[in-house]
Amino acid sequence: MKKIFILLAMIIFTIGLTACGNEEKSGGSGGGSGGSDSKSIVLGTGGTSGTYYPIGGALKPIFEESDLVGNVTVESTGASVANIQNIEDGLNQMAIVMSDVAYDAINGEGQFKGKKADVQAVAGMYQNVVQVVALKDSGITSIEDLKGKKVGVGKVGSGVEQSAKKVLGAVDLTYDDLSKVTHTGYADSVQEMKNGNLDAAFFTSGVPNSNITDLMQQTDINFVQIKGDVASKLMDKYPFYKKYTIESGDKARYNLDEEVQTVGIQNMIIVSTDLSEDMVYDLTKRYYEYLGSDSVSVGALKQLDRDEIAKGLIAPLHPGAKKFYEEKGIAK
Repeated sequence: MKKIFILLAMIIFTIGLTACGNEEKSGGSGGGSGGSDSKSIVLGTGGTSGTYYPIGGALKPIFEESDLVGNVTVESTGASVANIQNIEDGLNQMAIVMSDVAYDAINGEGQFKGKKADVQAVAGMYQNVVQVVALKDSGITSIEDLKGKKVGVGKVGSGVEQSAKKVLGAVDLTYDDLSKVTHTGYADSVQEMKNGNLDAAFFTSGVPNSNITDLMQQTDINFVQIKGDVASKLMDKYPFYKKYTIESGDKARYNLDEEVQTVGIQNMIIVSTDLSEDMVYDLTKRYYEYLGSDSVSVGALKQLDRDEIAKGLIAPLHPGAKKFYEEKGIAK
């Protein structure tokens, strides 16, 4: 009987040690490698072939250096609309989105009609630039000149098509005013222009767009500028548009003989309102410092002036981000 009691005591003692060891390894209820108060983050990006996904990969180790972050999972998604919905549903805590989609979400318009989303920003990013390209011999030198022409406007429902409609609307043109409209993606629009089946096409992307570069190598083209009253009308009606200039003589950006004035739609990083002020402050600080370092590897991020990333955002800043920018003296 005495042996049984001794055996039971040893078992209980062993279980106690195991439990204590597990609790110590787990770091308490917070878990993660960042300590007891750390939190795991899912960062929504876009398709693996786009720009959002590699940006997420570049930011992952930067954000994971924070003591408040356990780990960052970079998730490939359907991009802006899906990212905002995922944050609303608690699936993502951070995401990269286009400002026009965020604007619709905040105001309950477009694909968010009747279901406003609570979007809070951390920082601005590079712009998706509206690039209108025309064949040299088409006679198209302005947006007004697209009247009666054959134009590629992007796939149905795409961000490219949304921009095309808005730009045409700024000069009181609709699809009915064009002789032909094709809902072609970048590659198909370029092929149709090479074949002479299109006079011009819209591209909304970072600069340079490899499809435009390909077209320039085989066909004489010109960029149709969006400036003056046309640009002003767009920016007055749609606050997510910003002026953008494609500089001349830049070999990394088409190596143009003359600069091209147009508009762009800013991308930005947003976060869930559930993230603490301290965490978002730290993440914002690390993003800002990263942009000022020599470690930036993604071309789109190299275009950023880090002292401008808090300005002109169409979404309110998360309190943590706002606190950091106010301390730096660069708040919008």
